Amino acid sequence: MIDASMENMPERALAWHRAGQGAVLATVIETWGSAPRAVGSQMVVSGAGEMEGSVSGGCVEGAVVLEAMEAVGSGAATLLEFGVSDDQAFAVGLACGGRIRVLLEPVGGAMPVAVLEDLVAARTARRPVAYVADLSGARRKLVGPDADPERFRMDRSGITEDGESFVHIHNPALRLLVVGAVHIAQALVPMARIAGHDVTVIDPRPAFGAAARFPAVTMIEEWPDEALATLGLDARTAVVTLTHDPKLDDPAIRAALGSEVYYLGCLGSGRTHAKRVARLNEAGFSAAQIARIHAPVGLDIGARGPGEIAVSILAEITQRLRRG
Repeated sequence: MIDASMENMPERALAWHRAGQGAVLATVIETWGSAPRAVGSQMVVSGAGEMEGSVSGGCVEGAVVLEAMEAVGSGAATLLEFGVSDDQAFAVGLACGGRIRVLLEPVGGAMPVAVLEDLVAARTARRPVAYVADLSGARRKLVGPDADPERFRMDRSGITEDGESFVHIHNPALRLLVVGAVHIAQALVPMARIAGHDVTVIDPRPAFGAAARFPAVTMIEEWPDEALATLGLDARTAVVTLTHDPKLDDPAIRAALGSEVYYLGCLGSGRTHAKRVARLNEAGFSAAQIARIHAPVGLDIGARGPGEIAVSILAEITQRLRRG
């Protein structure tokens, strides 16, 4: 699972800048070979040499820190490139001869404070934005998903085709909200967390949501519609209902259908879903809205048992996220 602390570099950079320490954001903008950190990975360095995050490993990070401390004073952007041969690979954290390019941007210099503040505000509000840096000039701006829907859908940061700009996608963290603390949920939750989702389980029945059954999992013991209203639903959220009880599942389904969630999956046979559709029709939902429901939930892989069903659900969620 991705360490969330590694992904809060803009927030840390802004905090250090406001504290008067100075801050430089180091961002991996391009990789070749087997570089250990993906494009978009970041590290922030203060004027005192403090650092958080990672752009690679080994002595590459040390070299970035030294360059960043020099950049604090100048305010100018710096583009670094690191490459190693195979016999040096493990010493510097670039296994198998990988190469990386790292962009250094001092806050208040190459990175305007106002742009960083807007970026942090968007991230806090779970609003998807992309930070666009001109690699040959001083232009910095934020753009929304309409600028490049495919990049946002695939979480794909990178250099534009003309080579002139770096586009850093800042999508809200993926969330999976599971309604029903049942046996399938016990298998699905750890899988989804490994895949990078923030997972919350919702079930008003205390016996089902006991900590012994779901250790270290965010659990909400409220009626699903109330819990979903509190959590908020957006285009980076998936909802799965697993209780088989219309009193619990239906309120969650109605809430999800009235939102922008990218995936809604519901446990139950075809017969169960037909009854569900009838109830939703009576409640005034259109055929197009109801067609958003994935039911029976999960890809049809012949799954048997909670573990395999959980695999099929996570596979379908991933398919919907990445292929639309």
